[in-house]
Amino acid sequence: MELIAKTPAFDSSALFIRLNPLDNVLIARQALSEGTYLDEENVTVSQPVPSGHKVAAVRIEQGQPLRRYGQIIGFASQPIEAGQHVHVHNVEMGDFSRDYAFGVDAHETPKTEAFFQGIVRADGRVATRNYIGILTSVNCSATVARAIADRFRRDIFPEALADYPNIDGVVALTHGSGCAIDSKGEAIDLLRRTLAGYAVHPNFAAVLVVGLGCETNQIQDMLDSQGLKASDQLRAFTIQGTGGTSKTIASGIAQVQSLLPQANQVTRESVSARHLIVGLQCGGSDGYSGITANPELGNAVDRLVAAGGTAILSETPEIYGAEHLLTRRAASQAIGEKLVQRIHWWEDYCQRMNAELNNNPSAGNKAGGLTTILEKSLGAVAKAGSTNLMGVYEYAEAVRAQGLVFMDTPGYDPVSATGQVAGGANLIAFTTGRGSAYGCAPTPSIKLATNNRVFEFQQEDMDVNCGGIADGTTTIEERGAYVFQMMLDIASGARSKSEQHGYGQNEFVPWHIGAVT
Repeated sequence: MELIAKTPAFDSSALFIRLNPLDNVLIARQALSEGTYLDEENVTVSQPVPSGHKVAAVRIEQGQPLRRYGQIIGFASQPIEAGQHVHVHNVEMGDFSRDYAFGVDAHETPKTEAFFQGIVRADGRVATRNYIGILTSVNCSATVARAIADRFRRDIFPEALADYPNIDGVVALTHGSGCAIDSKGEAIDLLRRTLAGYAVHPNFAAVLVVGLGCETNQIQDMLDSQGLKASDQLRAFTIQGTGGTSKTIASGIAQVQSLLPQANQVTRESVSARHLIVGLQCGGSDGYSGITANPELGNAVDRLVAAGGTAILSETPEIYGAEHLLTRRAASQAIGEKLVQRIHWWEDYCQRMNAELNNNPSAGNKAGGLTTILEKSLGAVAKAGSTNLMGVYEYAEAVRAQGLVFMDTPGYDPVSATGQVAGGANLIAFTTGRGSAYGCAPTPSIKLATNNRVFEFQQEDMDVNCGGIADGTTTIEERGAYVFQMMLDIASGARSKSEQHGYGQNEFVPWHIGAVT
């Protein structure tokens, strides 16, 4: 199935990778020592260059743009000779114009069919997992929520769910907010929208919401604001209303026990891949992320979209400088303009917070070869494949469009993925070059390693090795097909590495904006 232009495998004998004819930097495939001659470029390496880092292909004058992927990733802060290491010591950010060219690259996507074994809820929603969830309205009820869920942990109390093999578990998703914030405004709206998205997520057979009783985020106000009503599958109670900690824990345990028989009455059946909503994440990125794992995932996303499914690209600070590549694929000018508006919001937000978007690359990102947020962003958008951008959503807003969409989130992975799951993501695909460990209950997370070293050293956390693309032993198309099939398999019930380790409860982190008073 050909969905995007075929990409040849990289030459496995080469010491470097040239990504685009317009580039004036090369990517080292292995550590290059001083004196190494790159004969294809007629360049002699003049100083050590770590694997995944950049080496200048030509002399670059001070102030001249540096190009990777054929795009600007920064500007030379000093003259750089051919063969020198190009990194944070001689690269800086700079302002330059982007041609947003709304919709000029929008195109038809060929339609295909694909299926997975999903759980169809009574109202027609399709789940990839079957959990019972314990949510909290405020941090004050977190301990109680955890105590309720712990009573059903299979590693501690294996008998608790022994008679319920179709239930994946009981999880408590707690947070640090819910009080000492304005009762009206953006901060509480974000929290309530996030909690509501989880409360109605199809991967939950039922949900208990536990509060303290006197918090700003009153449970009934939260339900009313989100158009939700308490029911047998959405129950709510408070510690103060129940009579204290131990009584509330006992009540919660009893309520979960009463929900187990019905929650267990599910079967998996063949459903269209159009019911898959995949959140796209990258964390611990390195110099290979934009070469291997992200394009590989992007190819899988193209296959998913062709089959009618949805992919959510997020992490707004990590598309900064590459947003023009998305606006060119916008299905309408309004969609493209909404994305640009979110970029401007972040520019203003950082200015107000006395921060800058180029602070985003972490120490690990830089150690892995990334230099500026522009370089990181250009690699990150490769996760989005090549299909049209069909919508732009606020944080934790319910995703209704099908195809590739964008959700405005921070770059911090737990916060970003929490918003995606609240928006309906029933699968997460997460690329990493440094070895990020992450899970996201109730949604399974697939981890893709960008290079052989991370996959081999951290196999217990990695589901997919993308390193063969840089080796030249496989292609993006071959690996994209593999990842798409893994999406279908994990959605059908196969357990990812992060699920096997029990990740997912501690990684629930709603985005907090505003003053804590």
